[in-house]
Amino acid sequence: MNLKKASLLIISILLIDQISKIYVKTHFVLGEDYTVFNWFKIYFIENSGMAWGTKLSDILPFISDRTAKLCLTVFRVFAIVGIGYWLVNTIKKEQSKTLVLALVFIFSGALGNILDSIFYGVLFDDSLSQVASFLPPEGYDSLLHGKVVDMLYLPLWKGYLPEWIPVIGGDYFTFFEPVFNIADVAISIGFGILIFFNGKAFPKKEDA
Repeated sequence: MNLKKASLLIISILLIDQISKIYVKTHFVLGEDYTVFNWFKIYFIENSGMAWGTKLSDILPFISDRTAKLCLTVFRVFAIVGIGYWLVNTIKKEQSKTLVLALVFIFSGALGNILDSIFYGVLFDDSLSQVASFLPPEGYDSLLHGKVVDMLYLPLWKGYLPEWIPVIGGDYFTFFEPVFNIADVAISIGFGILIFFNGKAFPKKEDA
């Protein structure tokens, strides 16, 4: 895959991700959901932290939520620069196409979520008890303090777990509980490629 094709795929993933987020943000109130199928819902939530809603301040309790959010966003910026450099370098050296494809998905997803973190605080007003407006006179927060929009919810199974299961037996359980977005899907696909096609992504050099 050359740089042009990689760029087109990145732009396509970003467009799908951002269009879906902007649509949900400007048509749903926070916490609102729409049932597509019994096992698939559009459920609008916002994530100000890391994966699964974990906050950096939960790990480092001595810093405030706002400072933790700023540090997380800055870290993500450096991470995306590093991934981008790795991707371009891999393409220029004509290394494994499998590795290039994985990096394209990871880069696209990471960039999609970081756009939310950097800009959404100033591009939208609050979604609490109202449908947000795009480009309002005043956003819901400052630059670098935006929240990531999540909306894909797949409650494939709900019910009480058998009593014989240790610790959680008898508890009410939902599979799959996390709410995510297109960018998260892209990142998961990228890491999935690296895990399941590791040999093709990182081929061993034959001995001379």
